[in-house]
Amino acid sequence: MHKTFLRITALALVPFGTAACVSKSEYTKAVQSAEVRYNALEAQNTRLQSDLADSAKRNDELERTLTMKAGELGKTVVDLRQRVSALEDDKTRLAQELTDSNKAREEKVREVSSTYEQMVAKMKGEIDRGQVTISELKGKLTVNVVEAVLFDSGKAEIKQEGLVVLGKVIEILKTVNDKAIRIEGHTDNKPIVGPLTQRYPTNWELSAARAINVARYLQKQGIEPANLSAAGFGEFKTVADNATLEGRAKNRRIEIVLVPKD
Repeated sequence: MHKTFLRITALALVPFGTAACVSKSEYTKAVQSAEVRYNALEAQNTRLQSDLADSAKRNDELERTLTMKAGELGKTVVDLRQRVSALEDDKTRLAQELTDSNKAREEKVREVSSTYEQMVAKMKGEIDRGQVTISELKGKLTVNVVEAVLFDSGKAEIKQEGLVVLGKVIEILKTVNDKAIRIEGHTDNKPIVGPLTQRYPTNWELSAARAINVARYLQKQGIEPANLSAAGFGEFKTVADNATLEGRAKNRRIEIVLVPKD
């Protein structure tokens, strides 16, 4: 019976030994699993620490950039305000210059108009007889004297009658100090023929000679030569149709033009 008891006891202890072996295996697995999780958490922590350091570095860089940009923006604002102020000053200055320019132009127009009125009053007889026409356009005054008053046909010497007419013009011109005086010679389209071509091969030469002689006479009568110029246009600047006698008569002319000084 004693042997039977020992056998039973041994058999009863077998499950307890088996249970102890199973718990140790599970424990080992649990430890290993915990170590894996721990290592994973350590790796994750290392990554997070690295990310945090990178974020802190980027944050510092952004802070520096923000500070720099704020400084640049402040400087830009100051510069823009200075430019706006300068532009306002320019605007005020240009507005004043425009006002002054308009006043000066209006004054010049009034002066030209006054000269025009004096010319018209002085030469009323010649205007009525159709010997002279006077026009004013955009501040330019033109005295148009027909050829027959100043010159004989084919000649460039001023006739006595022409000198009288020019004398009236000169009286007014002497009062004009801010204008240049341009003498323009014009002809019709009839070509020069015969012996006269030896002296004036074309109408250009004849018109230029007439303009120069008028300019010289104005100089002799006291007009400042620096204000005088002469040009011959021949038949190339017409004011009427050369197909008619009346048109050709109008084209044969001397124009005394008052223009702004250079």
